[in-house]
Amino acid sequence: MPSVSIVIAAVCALLGAAGTTYFALTMWAAKRFQRERQPDVDRAFTPPVSILKSLKGVDPHMYAAFRSHCLLDYPEYELLFGFHDLDEPALALAEKLRTEFPERQIRVVHCPDVLGPNGKVSALAQMLPQAQYEHIVINDSDILVDLDYLERVIAPSAAPDVGMVTALYRALPGKTLASRLEALGISADFAGGVLVARALESGIRFGLGATLATTKTILREIGGLEPLADYLGDDYELGARIAAAGHKVVLADAVVETALPDYSFGDFWRHQLRWARNVKDRRPAQYLGLIVTFGLPWAILAVMFWLSWWSCLVLATAVIARFASAIFVGRGVLDDEYVGRDLWLLPLRDFVALAIWIASFLGNTVVWRGLRFRLGKGKLKPM
Repeated sequence: MPSVSIVIAAVCALLGAAGTTYFALTMWAAKRFQRERQPDVDRAFTPPVSILKSLKGVDPHMYAAFRSHCLLDYPEYELLFGFHDLDEPALALAEKLRTEFPERQIRVVHCPDVLGPNGKVSALAQMLPQAQYEHIVINDSDILVDLDYLERVIAPSAAPDVGMVTALYRALPGKTLASRLEALGISADFAGGVLVARALESGIRFGLGATLATTKTILREIGGLEPLADYLGDDYELGARIAAAGHKVVLADAVVETALPDYSFGDFWRHQLRWARNVKDRRPAQYLGLIVTFGLPWAILAVMFWLSWWSCLVLATAVIARFASAIFVGRGVLDDEYVGRDLWLLPLRDFVALAIWIASFLGNTVVWRGLRFRLGKGKLKPM
């Protein structure tokens, strides 16, 4: 009978080979997105837009992100900032922005009501009635955009069956190792997963918080933003509800940038575990299938358990495919200049990601903004 080590190595090798297939699938999905990146839509479709941002704390490079929204090459739009606490520190940046760009429509909206544990959604729901335009763009406070961002995000909405437009993003890492690992994961793993879902599911059925573009009419159709105040993944839930209502959710021909803080490893672990448990809660079957995305760690473990020609072959092909997919998506799709610099961290990043994936099955609690919650069907339940 084969030894336990050979059996374990064989299982790991099979998972490593499956991972290599997944990496190839990621590159195929990325190539398909690149081919379709110039959608056949009317770029002259430029209706007035209200951009909504919820303020909570000061993020790295936040003012630069705010400024990028005031430099947009777009005919008519307004920028609304919502806040709950009167002593919100980010208010000073919003006021500075109004001083620097007096010609822009910039408003600050007080949102006193607490509609649920998700403070961002509470603020957005109270800001929405104050928005003067039909077309709405919601994005996070630290999102940096290009000059043609609105044009690229709004253009797909010209199609009558499109209910939401969302966008991929890359990350500007901080100085710590944990921050660099998270940035690498976004470009080398997360974005590829979104593209694979888009290819295999004939589109996407969720939103990404980096950009959520829709209309007031569609938001009314799905019951508004207020019901989402109990959800952790409000961006996912908003896209899912719009898709369930029969509308298309499409990926924009645009990539935005988010700035990451200088995470400690503990902060990084809690943030990643929170995200992982939310995905597991909302897409359990797909989440279980993520086991094949850790092809590189499985291949390394196969060699560690049984050094042979076949385990080495699996490792060699997994290394080539993993690094190629990271470059293909990170550089080719997201134009992330840091992927090449941090590519050597991929094995460490993937082993940490595998540990988080395993840990996510050991409970359903998350820590968010210093508070502990229990997750159930996407909703946050205070503990």
